[in-house]
Amino acid sequence: MSWASSDGVRRSMKSNRGRDTQLELRVRRALHARGLRYRLQRKVPGSTRRTIDIAFPRQRVAVFIDGCFWHGCPVHYTAAKTNASFWADKVTRNRARDRETDGLLQEAGWISARFWEHETTEVIVERIVRLLGRPELEEASGR
Repeated sequence: MSWASSDGVRRSMKSNRGRDTQLELRVRRALHARGLRYRLQRKVPGSTRRTIDIAFPRQRVAVFIDGCFWHGCPVHYTAAKTNASFWADKVTRNRARDRETDGLLQEAGWISARFWEHETTEVIVERIVRLLGRPELEEASGR
């Protein structure tokens, strides 16, 4: 017996990427084009299994790009119709884990920056640049 309610659901869920999503790739390319260097999948301090999507170790900034369904986006999250209680519990646990991860990072002196998958690449990159305290990298408006 599988965790999936059907073969179609199983195929769909297996095709969902946990990392290197299209948005992550676009954000990383834009950051690199601005001359910013980062580390990928760096371990969260105090945790053996959790990783940071995009890490700036020198500045201690951790960037996460969260999926609207998986992390319960207040704008786009819709409850699953099949196996609803399982998925509601899963999203609740994911959100609790996110808060715990942010706490571990804060205790270690890091800033945790979370973005939703529906945010634009430009908005995400601008916020990261500001967090890093690199105003010389901010693009002039209108570009």
